[in-house]
Amino acid sequence: MIPTPEPNLGGLDFSDSPINQSLTADDKIRLYREMVRIRRFETTSLQYYQKGGYMGGFLHLYSGQESVAVGCVSLMGEHDHIITAYRCHGHSLAVGMSMKECMAELFGKATGCSKGKGGSMHFFAPDKNYWGGHGIVGGQIPLGLGLAYGVKYKEQQGCSLSFMGDGAINQGAVHESYNLAALFELPAIFVIENNGYSMGTSQKRSSAYRDCLAQRAEAYDMAWDIVNGEDLLEVRAKVHIAMERARKESLPTVLEIQTYRHYGHSVADANAQKYRTPDEIKRYKQQHDPIILWENRLMEEGLLTEEQKKEITKEATAECKEAVAFAEESPAPTMEDIMKDVYWEVDNETEASKQGRHFFTD
Repeated sequence: MIPTPEPNLGGLDFSDSPINQSLTADDKIRLYREMVRIRRFETTSLQYYQKGGYMGGFLHLYSGQESVAVGCVSLMGEHDHIITAYRCHGHSLAVGMSMKECMAELFGKATGCSKGKGGSMHFFAPDKNYWGGHGIVGGQIPLGLGLAYGVKYKEQQGCSLSFMGDGAINQGAVHESYNLAALFELPAIFVIENNGYSMGTSQKRSSAYRDCLAQRAEAYDMAWDIVNGEDLLEVRAKVHIAMERARKESLPTVLEIQTYRHYGHSVADANAQKYRTPDEIKRYKQQHDPIILWENRLMEEGLLTEEQKKEITKEATAECKEAVAFAEESPAPTMEDIMKDVYWEVDNETEASKQGRHFFTD
C-alpha cells in the first residue's frame, strides 16, 4: 500500500511529532539563526550583484524558502547526503559552508568553494556530504540517485536528499530516477521545492497533474507527501518520516514542499512582477514568510526577545560584511588555473592521465 498524505486541513501543529519534541530551546534559536543568516546573505548578494562589477553570471536567490533547506538539513546524519539545483545558497549555508567561501565564489575569486570557476550555481562541500548546486535542470537528480545507491551498496543507514524545482519534474531524467529508485528500492528522497512558477510559468500552465506534482510517485508505487514549506516544524516532521523510511526500509519517497520565492526566478528575471502580481508578492512576504512565522512562534513560547532578535540580525549582517571584505581582498584565478580542475586524473597525475590525450594541443 502506497502511503498517502493526510488531508491538508491547515493550522495543524507538528510540535508533537517525535523529532520536534526533541528540540531544545537552543535548537529552536539555532534554526532561527540559520534562516536569518541565509536571508542576510541573499540580501547582501543582491546588493552587490546590482552594483555591477562584482559578480558574473546568474544569481538565483533563496529568500522566502529558508525553512525548507534549514528544516531538511537539521535532520541529516553521518550517512545522509544532499544535492540540489542552481538555487543552492540556502542549502550550502545550512550544511555549514562559510559565508566567506560562498561570497568569494560569487565574486569569482580563487578562495571560493569552487575556486571562482562555478559562481552562484555551483557551491560544493563534499566534506559535508553536500554534492552541490547544478545548473542543468533536473540534471542533479540521477546523481542524487547514485548517492542513494552508494549508501545502500555500502550497507550504511542513510539516505540522499535530491532537491529540484517544480519545473524540473517534467524532465525525463527525473522520471528515470523515480523508476530506478522504486525498482532497486533505494534510500532516495526526491524533494520538489514547489514555489509555484517554473521560471515564469505557473504550475497549471506548465505541468499536467491530478491533485499535486508529488502524486506522480503513485505511478512508480512510491510513497509521497505534500508539505507546507512555510512551517518549519511540518517540514521537519514529514521529511523525518521519509528519511526514516529510507534509512530503515531502504524505500524512496517523493515530497512536494510548497514554498514561495520573494524575488524572480533569477535577478535577471525582468517579468517577476508581471506573471505574479505585486499584491501576491506582498501577501506572501507579509503573511507567509517562514522566518517571520518562526520568529513569532519563538516569541510566543517566550524563547526569543526583541533584543535577541536584533542581536541575531546584527551578527548575520556583520558576518556578511566580513564575507564581502574577504571576497574583495581575495585574488582572482590565474590564467594558468584555467587548465586545472578539468580532468581529475591530470590534476592528480594518475596512471590514466598518462594514456590518451586529455587536451587538444597544437
